[in-house]
Amino acid sequence: MLKKLSLAAAVAAASLIASGNTYKVNVLEDTTLNGKQIKAGDYKVALDGTTATLKHGKEVVTVPAHTEQAQSKYQNTAIKYVNNSIEEIHIGGTTTKIVFTPEGSSAAAGGSNLN
Repeated sequence: MLKKLSLAAAVAAASLIASGNTYKVNVLEDTTLNGKQIKAGDYKVALDGTTATLKHGKEVVTVPAHTEQAQSKYQNTAIKYVNNSIEEIHIGGTTTKIVFTPEGSSAAAGGSNLN
């Protein structure tokens, strides 16, 4: 039991704990998400339809997001960054990833572009 707890503590920095559509993630350094500043720390990520809400203390950030399924399970939880901005969160032990949709894209607007 102690060995399992030690292993869990060692992986805690990149772990997500699933509870329905709510996850916990530790962001290790200041970054951005969809142009919004995200400070390093522990976040609760809640998915609701086409949005994700990240909460860290009193800080709340809501951004467009959706889930996708990979062909195989992710071995570990990982945050995918592009140019120091969070693009995806891969949930370890599952085939699920949270994909953050850039605001202003057709996917964020429900897939339609009425010009």
